[in-house]
Amino acid sequence: MSIEQQRRLVTELPGPRSQELMARKVSAVASGVGTTMPVFVAAADGGIVVDVDGNQLIDLGSGIAVTTVGAANPRVVAAVTEQVAAFTHTCFMVTPYDGYVAVAEALNRLTPGDHDKRTALFNSGAEAVENAVKIARAYTKKDAVVVFDHAYHGRTNLTLAMTAKNKPYKHTFGPFAPEVYRVSGSYPYRDGVLDGRKAAARALDQIEKQIGADNLAALVIEPVQGEGGFIEPAPGFLPALADWCRANDVVFVADEVQTGFARTGDMFASEREGVVPDLIVTAKGIAGGLPLSAVTGRAEIMSAPHEGGLGGTYGGNPIACAAALAAIAAIEEDGLVERAREIETLVKGRFDKIKDDRIGDVRGRGAMLAVELVQSGGDVPDPQLAKDVAKAAHARGVIVLTCGTYGNVLRFLPPLTISDALLDDAFDVIATALEEAR
Repeated sequence: MSIEQQRRLVTELPGPRSQELMARKVSAVASGVGTTMPVFVAAADGGIVVDVDGNQLIDLGSGIAVTTVGAANPRVVAAVTEQVAAFTHTCFMVTPYDGYVAVAEALNRLTPGDHDKRTALFNSGAEAVENAVKIARAYTKKDAVVVFDHAYHGRTNLTLAMTAKNKPYKHTFGPFAPEVYRVSGSYPYRDGVLDGRKAAARALDQIEKQIGADNLAALVIEPVQGEGGFIEPAPGFLPALADWCRANDVVFVADEVQTGFARTGDMFASEREGVVPDLIVTAKGIAGGLPLSAVTGRAEIMSAPHEGGLGGTYGGNPIACAAALAAIAAIEEDGLVERAREIETLVKGRFDKIKDDRIGDVRGRGAMLAVELVQSGGDVPDPQLAKDVAKAAHARGVIVLTCGTYGNVLRFLPPLTISDALLDDAFDVIATALEEAR
């Protein structure tokens, strides 16, 4: 690593230089663009982020599941440097280049299923989700889209309609795109339904009664819900939905923007139960920190839109494609799928030792883990406790994020290149912060 892998604070957080930059941010950047921590970054590598005051923070966020292979992975750095020296952009729709094709080939190979596939590249997760809906509508000649309680799919107009949580995402930004319908999902900790097929039957009953398969183009679901609270559905839920879609000519779309690329201890979360999506949406960890996203799916579905119907000026930018190929190589050659499972064992083991009745649920897979915090003696969500623990961790130099429909979930998304020593140190801090919050 180019940076010593050790937490170190040389100033209080934020330090003086970060405070100066935050003052500039307030006067220059729209107030709607918030920040989790008021520290400005100078460098990052492995599991450490260095701020402009020289403080070294442990990274349990990975830029929201983006820097899966580390923030300065040497393969990614070398590939990007080489590509920048060759050319930065031509637009694939004008004069194409092989990097785009190579990324498409890699995704066709890696995503679940051995059927004939095609891929289209875009910039962000939301853009890819929106294009998946376009593709499904073109293929089925139907309009309706089903999403689920606690879902998060992005910040564009259509994906805001698909996203469940009002604040901070949807408030004051409507009206939203029509023909988007929300049904019950699977949230074992809160709904008490541990049989996924029963939970699916409830959702499918809603779909059949309120929408109708004849009107439904696509069912879009996160295999493990992200912003909604890292909710892992009960076993059998996803397979039952996929089976129903196949029987009713509905496109099953797996939104793996946050769960993809080894994050959950499988290359893609759909693989855990053998689910093969018709379309799979990827972004975040795809390119080692550069903006890139994709829709990959069955060739006959992906080929439904007319020529010129998919694309965008920056979609599949050559630098991002070079980074993606390098990031995929790092995942495969450095054993990062297995590393994600090691991280799961370590982190869940730490929480097994914490006896605290305010921890309502410990859940997740791989290096996509969370604890849901509740008021003592029950299951009432405690968002203030989550804020207090996160704030205390931040002050001690540990980057941790909150999430959840109720705002009461601490989520952990460390880079897969993080060391066990840093994880132990970070969770010592979190355990202390939880105890002090009593």
